[in-house]
Amino acid sequence: MNPQDYFNQLNDDYLVLHCRKEDLFWSTYMGTSDDTDGFAKAEAQLSEFVSNPERIDVIRGHLWTLEKQAQSDNALIAGLQGWLAFFEANAIESEAGRQQMADLIHSESELFAKRQQYLMYFQNNDGERQQASLSVLGATVRANDNENVRQSAHQAFLDLEQWVLNNGYIELVKQRNAFARQQGFRNFFDYKVNKTEQMTPEQLFHILDDFELRTRDRNAESIAQLAKQKGDSAIAGHNFSYMYSGDAARQLDPYLPFSKSLRRWIESFGRLNIDYSNADLTLDLLDRSGKYQNGFCHGPMPSFYKADGSWQPGKINFTSNAKPDQVGSGSDGIKTLFHEGGHAAHFANVKLNSPCFSQEFAPTSMAYAETQSMFCDSLLNDADWLKRYAYNAQGEVIPDNVIQALIDAKQPFKAFQERSILVVPYFEWALYSSDESSLTAEAITQLARETEQRILGLSVSPRPLLAIPHLLSQEAACSYQGYLLAHMAVYQTRAYFTEKFGYLTDNPKIGPLLAEHYWRTGNSVSHDATLCSLTGEGFSAEYLANECNKTSAQAWQLAQQKISAAMSREQLAPVSLNASICIVDGAESFADNKLSDNTLCEQFEHYITARYGDNS
Repeated sequence: MNPQDYFNQLNDDYLVLHCRKEDLFWSTYMGTSDDTDGFAKAEAQLSEFVSNPERIDVIRGHLWTLEKQAQSDNALIAGLQGWLAFFEANAIESEAGRQQMADLIHSESELFAKRQQYLMYFQNNDGERQQASLSVLGATVRANDNENVRQSAHQAFLDLEQWVLNNGYIELVKQRNAFARQQGFRNFFDYKVNKTEQMTPEQLFHILDDFELRTRDRNAESIAQLAKQKGDSAIAGHNFSYMYSGDAARQLDPYLPFSKSLRRWIESFGRLNIDYSNADLTLDLLDRSGKYQNGFCHGPMPSFYKADGSWQPGKINFTSNAKPDQVGSGSDGIKTLFHEGGHAAHFANVKLNSPCFSQEFAPTSMAYAETQSMFCDSLLNDADWLKRYAYNAQGEVIPDNVIQALIDAKQPFKAFQERSILVVPYFEWALYSSDESSLTAEAITQLARETEQRILGLSVSPRPLLAIPHLLSQEAACSYQGYLLAHMAVYQTRAYFTEKFGYLTDNPKIGPLLAEHYWRTGNSVSHDATLCSLTGEGFSAEYLANECNKTSAQAWQLAQQKISAAMSREQLAPVSLNASICIVDGAESFADNKLSDNTLCEQFEHYITARYGDNS
């Protein structure tokens, strides 16, 4: 087979396996199918394809042939180099290793199926026992004004931790470590960091330790000040988030109703001139029993240019767990739309000649992928964005004093928010480095609490470590640091745009620049190279640390400047997102933009208000 035919065959074979696995992933995670065996089989088949080391030598041979030719095809060479990087990142050389990975997938499938059947409950405001998802429990801990209710919801998190520890997680940790050691790594954390971020744990913790030190004092001071103002009970796990943000969150709530979140996402991204390149988007946004309890985005069909030069648009799904009649759901819902919508924009705009460049797994850096989504959702905290888009049912724009209250509540705890990401890699590195004979439910619980105390400064986190769903999935485990690395890149990007243009909200130059420098090349270049391409400088943690260490007064002064500048600018009409959008609730489709984006938003708003009431 000649190099071109081999390349085309790789693309075709991958798509068959990838699309099948991702379709089953969606249906099982959304709870519309219980075919967990079928999903596990499809995942194993894809894993077998991507982990096959024999393709590495074949690709190298084709590249050698092409490089010897006088008139070599540069696009074909680049495509084969993409596949070479893909297989080098994922190949498992030994049969024993491939069998261990197959066993891992089977074990995770069993745990996932059991987790779907595990129901969580808390005591609501009426004193009734109420079933709840992770997102509902989280919103309750953050925003409910009844301490008994908050404590009940937080206890559900702690109960989930013990369920996880007693239903296969410890065995999974051991299995993961055994696989990683077979691959030549010290443990699974070592394996994942090398594969997902192309660095060693020592290189990673050089960055994380520096950030931890830069923000340590600010975090400790803010917690001590809260305890002084509101008493020691304020820093209990079930009270902490509410005590520093609950009042501000309730003041914000009327200005961000969930029913308007879709319209605000479409209009805001449209004014940023973000184009989805004719992608097909399916959104499942509402909470329900049996549905995976964390938002995510995935692409059943990657975007790429096909062999005949025609464009294959991406098919992309994303989800949230909104409960529109709950305080904070509007804020959470629109954050998911901006975050997952940022992922979707990225993966819809990889403009190369193979699907291997437009997928979220290695060699795609998690930090690189999360930079795209987190940049988009960072806009929601900007005072000028709130002034443009946050208004209540009467059409009244959010007042300055509410924005100032949000800043006064949250800015002192910006370091804590980032350290809430930081705590996860410290915990997972310690866990996977532990003597496995000492891994008991009690010992791991103690490790979790000790790590939370050291990094967060609290005896227990508002969101306890083992209640974080990422830790259970092989794809997401030992990768959480990518969110913090991404936040560092986000604030570096924000600083560049602010310096260049003076503002971010509704800036139509941002979308095309992100597409050109961050999205177009997919995983063919490193995260650092994309930052250099746009900003002219390599990766830096300094910008995020500086943001964390601002005082509330400094942050409010900057916010006032943003508001004043925004009010003097004309607000342009949003351009089309250039995407086919369908909103579903499980198997039911209830809104789409076949007629127009406005019709889509009207259908969505009518459905939400009819189902949950006018205050949603």
